[in-house]
Amino acid sequence: MRPFQLSSDMKTMRGTFYPTGWMVLLFPGEAPAREAARKLAGAGVAEDRLMFMTPQDFQREIAGSKGDDGILPSAGTEGDTVRKMAELVAQGHHGLFVHAPDQEHSDRVMEILRDTPMSFGQKYRKLVIEDVVE
Repeated sequence: MRPFQLSSDMKTMRGTFYPTGWMVLLFPGEAPAREAARKLAGAGVAEDRLMFMTPQDFQREIAGSKGDDGILPSAGTEGDTVRKMAELVAQGHHGLFVHAPDQEHSDRVMEILRDTPMSFGQKYRKLVIEDVVE
């Protein structure tokens, strides 16, 4: 599993956080997030498709992305998404980014993690942010 690093293809041309093809999953602490990563790796998900995100990574890489009020994009639900993530991260939640370029990969990830204490989950598709945790 790689440490978290936001690459240029995880942002829009304006610098807004929008990691197309990635699932952003949050867990209530470091241990549950690391356990989820172990489950995925154990089920054959390649380690280069996984990135672990600490609250500090979130503050540095995502909360600092460009947008109309410092961290938020100007249109759509991306701003609400980042705000929700910021609330959870402030409570100590850790993240796992999983590259899942299509529905089959997303479904497999959710099946592997069905018994984990996931507190937040979204999949960034080309034009839609899909909630994967209710």
